[in-house]
Amino acid sequence: MYHGMINIYKEKGYTSSDVVAKLRGILHMKKIGHTGTLDPDAEGVLPVCLGNGTKLCELIADRDKEYDAVMRLGVVTDTQDMSGRILSETDADEVRAKVTGERLKEVIRAYTGEISQIPPMYSAIKVGGKRLYELARQGRTVERSPRPVQIYSMDIQWIELPLIAIHVRCSKGTYIRTLCHDIGQSLGTGAAMESLVRTRVGSFRLEDAIRLGEAEAIMHSDDPERILTYIMPVDSFFKDSAPEVVVLRDGLKYLLNGNPLSKRVTRASETNMANQQLVRVYDEEGKFYALYRYDKEKDRYTSYKMFLS
Repeated sequence: MYHGMINIYKEKGYTSSDVVAKLRGILHMKKIGHTGTLDPDAEGVLPVCLGNGTKLCELIADRDKEYDAVMRLGVVTDTQDMSGRILSETDADEVRAKVTGERLKEVIRAYTGEISQIPPMYSAIKVGGKRLYELARQGRTVERSPRPVQIYSMDIQWIELPLIAIHVRCSKGTYIRTLCHDIGQSLGTGAAMESLVRTRVGSFRLEDAIRLGEAEAIMHSDDPERILTYIMPVDSFFKDSAPEVVVLRDGLKYLLNGNPLSKRVTRASETNMANQQLVRVYDEEGKFYALYRYDKEKDRYTSYKMFLS
């Protein structure tokens, strides 16, 4: 069994769950989980957690993300992308008359920073125990509360009306389809998302991603262990944010049981830690065991997540 994280390039036509199912067959293991859905028509970075790395799924999903999107002005659909049923259309000449470079920049600025989004009906959010997309497929529309999200930056890459390409850096929970739809409403033309590529999730980047076909070819080759070069160890996810703490031989029994660790049985890479600071805990041989938090008041470390394999 493999433990850690692998950066998969999700191709069009696959759901995030499809990727997990296929990867289970490729790697011959069951304990695999993805870190948040990516629309079937979208492609790009999908971090997947393996083995005890599945404990990281929620933490990875919380990281900010980047996307390259193309929106088509002059069309509104029920899914907010071009896979849906067209609800209204605007003539191309009218689009060109309404959308000037300055007007577009003005609207883009208005959607940068903290904004509110109403989740689309075709989404995986649950209402009353049912996914919104399940209700939408039944022809039902239900009330959805606006949700705050952060658009850290949004840059126009090119304009070839009715198409506009944008690069977006945003917080978790942002629907790029909805962003395109809302921008179209503000422009008075309507808009739907034409295409979407996720280029980054936290430290996972598009240029480092591996396609399922590549992973399968490696596993069927004479050197299947080469797949390890694509699997990042669990502790690497925290190297920039959590200092290292080594548990001495006398303290190993406490670590193995997830008990608090006193300074007496540890050696830390940093001496001045903040209260509730996350730390990476290793034994003296360099094996990673857990994430702990530093309790400043009691001057000790308490268990946060164990990664025993």
